[in-house]
Amino acid sequence: MREVVLINVSGEDRAGLTAALTEILARYNIDILDIGQAVIHNTLSLGFLVEVPQSLNACPVFKELLFKAHELGVQLRFTPIEAEEYEAWVTHQGRARYIITLLGRQITARHVADVSAEIARQGLEIDSINRLSGRISLQDAERRENASVEFSVRGTPTDLGEMRSRFMDITVESGLDIGLQEDNVYRRSRRLIAFDMDSTLIQAEVIDELAIRAGVGEQVAAITESAMRGEIDFSESFRQRLALLEGLDVSVLESIAESLPITEGADRLMQNLKRFGFKIAIISGGFTYFGEYLQQRWGVDYVHANQLEVVDGKVTGRSSGTIIDGAKKAELLQMIAEKEGISLQQCVAVGDGANDLPMLNTAGLGIAFHAKPIVKAGAKQSISTLGLDGVLYFLGVRDREAMV
Repeated sequence: MREVVLINVSGEDRAGLTAALTEILARYNIDILDIGQAVIHNTLSLGFLVEVPQSLNACPVFKELLFKAHELGVQLRFTPIEAEEYEAWVTHQGRARYIITLLGRQITARHVADVSAEIARQGLEIDSINRLSGRISLQDAERRENASVEFSVRGTPTDLGEMRSRFMDITVESGLDIGLQEDNVYRRSRRLIAFDMDSTLIQAEVIDELAIRAGVGEQVAAITESAMRGEIDFSESFRQRLALLEGLDVSVLESIAESLPITEGADRLMQNLKRFGFKIAIISGGFTYFGEYLQQRWGVDYVHANQLEVVDGKVTGRSSGTIIDGAKKAELLQMIAEKEGISLQQCVAVGDGANDLPMLNTAGLGIAFHAKPIVKAGAKQSISTLGLDGVLYFLGVRDREAMV
């Protein structure tokens, strides 16, 4: 009868260790059924699941492995695996998998304890835990800007909705963002990303800035806030706000564009998205003038926004063409994806307002960014603790893989 054995190796990591041990296995024609390795602070944990041929006496193999381990200064442990246990493990390979991403300014033991407790409560098994953010310096505390850890888990949650709800509670209680994505081929092949502009790519609502210059700032700001909270239809609020801008000199637009407050992490995110070959779109309920300004800054592929009507150098208080509301945003995302031959499951959408929800829920990965509670509750994922480059962690990008 064939023998299946789990070989655990632990100790100080060193170059050539894996090669030395597998060379012994190779000389005895032993097959490796599974292999896994992790190194934390130069401390190694390595595992081989091996099949010993029926005709082979395993004792000389294990003896030689032990001698080599002693020579290398590591410890070995051998665990026989029963045939039934092995076959049960094989049948688990088709089970659902999820990626749980933790994001914050720092990740504490309490964060990990709360998240892992919910994972266990839902009957899921943790396959691996990986740090996506860079190593932390104890001497340069000011550089602790981002922290992210990714859990790969296996199984079917007892109640997926309840799990999402519990993660939302942890977010509120501890100031941690938690993403939950199905681990499938689409998650690993995102190709198109669409952004809202105002309060997402830039830390301002441009229509409010225009209103301040027109002397109607308070009136417009109140309507904007109501629209972002979902209390008033976006298209109607847009018409009301725009009408208040009638008579504003067009020169004001250039002045505002040149001083737009860019969101933390936006430049870094855009540089990396371009490097990774993403198609990038701005789909905004704001104005094309400012979207095109950002397009030049970042090399954005598509800009869809509202066109301010200008006559004789003055804003008329009206827009040209269809108003881009929530439904139109989702429609435009679908249109771009179809044009590029990209599945909606490969699309990412990022926004902050209630009018972004249709777009966020159309994309395979929708992220509410520093959004109102109603938007966070309706979106698939959210970021409230980090800058816009936190999106990279949801894409599985490690700091060492990204441009600084």
